[in-house]
Amino acid sequence: MASSGTTFFILIAVWVAAGNAKNPFVKIECNTKNGEYGHQSLLECVVKTTREVEGAVIRIVTWTKEGAEQPLLFFNRGKLQQEPGYRFAEPSWNDNNMNISLLIAETKVADDGDYTCMVITDSGDDSSLTSLNVKATYRDPTVHSIPEKISEDANNDLICNADGGYPKGQLRWFDEHNEEWTKSAEMDVRKTDNGLFQLSSTLTLLKGSRFSKYTCVVFNATGGKEGSTTFEMPPISGGLGASGGLNHSSKIVAPVIVIGSLIVGLLLALLIYRRRSRNARRPSTAPLMGDHQRGRAEEFDAEQGHLQKTEGEDSQP
Repeated sequence: MASSGTTFFILIAVWVAAGNAKNPFVKIECNTKNGEYGHQSLLECVVKTTREVEGAVIRIVTWTKEGAEQPLLFFNRGKLQQEPGYRFAEPSWNDNNMNISLLIAETKVADDGDYTCMVITDSGDDSSLTSLNVKATYRDPTVHSIPEKISEDANNDLICNADGGYPKGQLRWFDEHNEEWTKSAEMDVRKTDNGLFQLSSTLTLLKGSRFSKYTCVVFNATGGKEGSTTFEMPPISGGLGASGGLNHSSKIVAPVIVIGSLIVGLLLALLIYRRRSRNARRPSTAPLMGDHQRGRAEEFDAEQGHLQKTEGEDSQP
């Protein structure tokens, strides 16, 4: 392709020769397009003419990108020069074809931006500005903890990473109740050599205040959700829940243990009391019965002795 200086000189010369004035009979209509990173992108531009100049022949077409030193595509009276990866959308294009759309074979981040398409025909000329908005979808985020083993006695960090996206997106955090914790996190954004973004977000979990699940969601530049990953906290025995109270299992088990202990204690106390009562009654029974019988025997002997004495007195002369 011609050098940037030569190309610029040719364009200026042709533009001056054409009178540097737009003809009302020729107009370029273009559409702003969205392009997907790594895929083909089409910048659509079509030359429209009025009835007065039907059958017009195209002499010059140029496609330039804002900030570039030379055109991506340059057609001049039958000669076509184009940068690798850029060409007319219709492979069999000729100077009678009013479809001057530009096809980008493999879209890069560098292709994002504004483009100018200029056409000169034998019946007039025109130029138009169009844009290409490049987008790359982020990969699903990954989440890991630091340290790897969650401790209940110290703070822990959850790290969420997502990359491969464009433009710059955002990572947001949600708990198991869908409450957002993004304001408590810190996000780091880096741009790779190919122009794509790497996102990283750190959420610090304070000891004694944590939930059982945390979800990291990646959103694109327009606020659309692109992917998510949920991190489940490992069970911590005897630990406190996010609200500072016992967890659900502890709330159920603790009352059962207390009630069971009380029942067992009452049963043991009742059993001991009954055993002691039985042991206390058995040794006292025999002495009581012996004294009763002994008393009756002494009364009987006393009565017999009295009778014998009376009888003896009566038998004396």
